[in-house]
Amino acid sequence: KIQQYNNFLECKKILEYKLKMKKISIFSLIIFAVLVSRLDANEEFKLWVNNFKITAIKKGISKKTVNEIMNEARFLPKVIEYDRYQPEFYEDTYTYIKKRTGNEKLKKGLTLYKKEKEIINKIEINFSVEKELLLALMGIETNFGKYLGKMDIVSSLSTLSFDKRRSVFFTNELLTLLSLIDNKLVDKNILYGSWAGAFGNFQFMPSTIKSYAIDYNNNSDVELKKIEDSFASAANYITKIGWKKNEPCFYKVELKEGIPPKYLNSSARKISNKRKVKFFKKYFKSIEAKQINENMISAIIIPDKDIIPGSKNLKPAFIIFSNYEKILKWNRSLRFALAVCTLKDQFKNEI
Repeated sequence: KIQQYNNFLECKKILEYKLKMKKISIFSLIIFAVLVSRLDANEEFKLWVNNFKITAIKKGISKKTVNEIMNEARFLPKVIEYDRYQPEFYEDTYTYIKKRTGNEKLKKGLTLYKKEKEIINKIEINFSVEKELLLALMGIETNFGKYLGKMDIVSSLSTLSFDKRRSVFFTNELLTLLSLIDNKLVDKNILYGSWAGAFGNFQFMPSTIKSYAIDYNNNSDVELKKIEDSFASAANYITKIGWKKNEPCFYKVELKEGIPPKYLNSSARKISNKRKVKFFKKYFKSIEAKQINENMISAIIIPDKDIIPGSKNLKPAFIIFSNYEKILKWNRSLRFALAVCTLKDQFKNEI
């Protein structure tokens, strides 16, 4: 490897000389720049892995597990690309929802429910959470198990931990995963999932697995790619973070021009200026609800405002409630929560 690196440096000198003598094309220079950046990233990543190993061992994870797992970690440039270009950040609300709540998605969910009706109904009763919500979450996360992800989760988490954009979050997730492996709670041989390090039918991150995943069928193995454990774990998670069965998520509203900007939330990170529904009614031209408890605490969101260029300030707009914010804890995206609750209601009309 040292010899390869020395050869690379020699090549670099030659290219720099040719550029100076104007004997190299711009295209060749671009290709070279890409190669340089990738080499630099790979070398820096190796240094990062060595430092991370020291941190992991200090956190109490066995040296054997740390070396065995982290020696296989690879830098994945594609993961960085995916992280920078997520649908939540470029699709308008109605496009995002339509793509994820169509008739095909509904049919697949109903087929799964028909096949697994007994266990899904049992889980609904045991955890007091709507089966329609669980179906919606699985449908949007993995298209009912069809898209579980094929990326090496250790390498994905390592790449995102190495990257500076959200390093602290992903470093903690990676440490949690190593701890789960070290304690034999997770099988290291099946860790393939999404580019962001999520796993199973409901795309649990390591911290979620640690806190909420359960062995529902008592076979001494938490199997998040199988119906029983995955549905029960999802129900356990959504219930424990405060979901209230049979309460609404949101309603579409049409706003008047005079609504103060402070009441308009465009970020999923913090929903602010909550009020009772009856307070907001004076700002509505219309609301998509036949009956509504006017004393429910609510907030207004305008999900396109900070993302879609040229979007209107007041359209689309939604009044949201406590259950909607619980979906935000699952995935901090205004569009994701809207899509989940939309699909949930569609299942409710069919089941």
